[in-house]
Amino acid sequence: MNFNANTSRLLLLAGSVLLTSACSAASPAPAAQTAASAAPAPAQDAAPASKRLPLVKVHKDPDCGCCTGWAQHMQAAGFPVEIHDTGDMLTVKQRLGIGEGMYSCHTSEIDGYVVEGHVPVADIHKLLAERPKARGLVLPGMPVGSPGMESPDGYRQPFTVGLLAEDGSITPFSQHP
Repeated sequence: MNFNANTSRLLLLAGSVLLTSACSAASPAPAAQTAASAAPAPAQDAAPASKRLPLVKVHKDPDCGCCTGWAQHMQAAGFPVEIHDTGDMLTVKQRLGIGEGMYSCHTSEIDGYVVEGHVPVADIHKLLAERPKARGLVLPGMPVGSPGMESPDGYRQPFTVGLLAEDGSITPFSQHP
């Protein structure tokens, strides 16, 4: 079968619809949120500038509830969060160098790094502390039990967060049993 650019975009669109459907089914989608209507981040004005955490820009589908859950996970850890709702996640992923096998339902930008998917805050703290030469972190799919994808019965799928190198390759960054 010969795949051209249109076929590839159609498959990507179908995959995005499936991810969004699964995401919406995983947790009820609240009313669409914008940066102005998102829950406020904890006040950081009293903290010295050196202690402030960087802004997390979350690019997500407006109807995705699990993405909002992940943003709340980041806010609870003290990160300021700005939500950018878009119906064209493919353009965001392409701009930030996220390859097809790495897709999740949302893509974030944090202090010069890209974070794809439901990456736990501890991994983001480690990334920011170590500052490796890399594009960022990726967690493909939507593993049950990851931040924003919590299960009511506490079930957790094991998952591996990958370090996305500047050349597009991925190496394991952290394991989550």
